[in-house]
Amino acid sequence: MQVSTATPTKEQAVRLAQSVVKERLAAGAQIIGPVTSVFWHLGEFGTGEEWQLLLKTRTKRYPELEQHLIRHHPWENPEIAAVPIIAGAEACMRWVSENTQPET
Repeated sequence: MQVSTATPTKEQAVRLAQSVVKERLAAGAQIIGPVTSVFWHLGEFGTGEEWQLLLKTRTKRYPELEQHLIRHHPWENPEIAAVPIIAGAEACMRWVSENTQPET
């Protein structure tokens, strides 16, 4: 699956990405930004810049990845969304699987 979240700065995005990949909660991360977001938050309409993270993981690892993101995210209530990868190159899917195995 692919999981996305965003942070207010590039440095925070890099730190968060490094922490999830190091823990093997994601096989890899891409950081895109800055991106412009338009949103409702706490009843207020807003526009701002964010840095988006795209994380590749296995469905079995998602609960741990979500908890890690919530625990280490700079925002109190971050957006975290997951979508299934319904198709992908076999070698890429194998890479995700191999690199998200918990260390023994």
